[in-house]
Order: sequence, then structure tokens, then C-alpha cells
Amino acid sequence: MRSVDSGFWIFILEGAVALALLILIVWWTFPKKPPGGDEAN
Repeated sequence: MRSVDSGFWIFILEGAVALALLILIVWWTFPKKPPGGDEAN
């Protein structure tokens, strides 16, 4: 019974880690200061 629970937990953890990594990469690569200052008014 615990085997299935553990397997499911690993699946959830993997998804959470992957999502966090994706968000971190996107946020990191996103330009904090866009070169087009005219657009930022």
C-alpha cells in the first residue's frame, strides 16, 4: 500500500521540480531591463 503512495509522491515531486525549474529559467532569461526604454514610458 505504501509503495503506491511513495510512487505517486515521486511523480508529484518530479512535476513540481520540473515546473519550478521551468519558471525559474523563464524568469531568469526574461530581460529585467528591456533595451526599448521608449516602450516602458
